[in-house]
Amino acid sequence: MQFGSPEFVLAIIGMAMFAGVMKTAIRSKNGMSDFPIGRHARRELRQQRDESPALVETLKSENRRLTDQVETMQDRLIVLEKIVTDRGYTLANEIEALRDRKVEDRHSYGRSESK
Repeated sequence: MQFGSPEFVLAIIGMAMFAGVMKTAIRSKNGMSDFPIGRHARRELRQQRDESPALVETLKSENRRLTDQVETMQDRLIVLEKIVTDRGYTLANEIEALRDRKVEDRHSYGRSESK
């Protein structure tokens, strides 16, 4: 490949486009917008910087609220698990007691007929 050949020029263009796409992908993954081009760039950067502390405080308060909500839900889940597991164990014992009683009733029913 020679420096002036069309393949070389296309390779350079392809690399530049690939770099631009990768830069945009990385910036968007990290929540950053592409830097605007032109005279509005400084104004937009200044606006983002001014909004940042308010946004951080809003997000912190929302995070606290959601953390409290999750803790409350976990406590409720623990209570429900106790109710379900304790009740399930008691229910299983009651079913077994009914089965035992049913067997005893059959035996006693058979004895009363023979008398």
